[in-house]
Amino acid sequence: MFSTNVGSIDRALRIIVGLALLALFFFFPGAPWRYFTLIGIIPLLTGLMSTCPLYSVFGINTCPLKKN
Repeated sequence: MFSTNVGSIDRALRIIVGLALLALFFFFPGAPWRYFTLIGIIPLLTGLMSTCPLYSVFGINTCPLKKN
């Protein structure tokens, strides 16, 4: 579907940030801002799939170039 355009460091950071935001959702059950942390699903999924639709739109690629 989408080509891989997320490099390894970018991917790791996305997964860490996504998991941290989702952890906040479960650690603060009574907080009024709790549901805003569900935005962590987006960086988590883009990190796990190694592709970012916004990177595709803007032509950004953080993957290293393949040498022939």
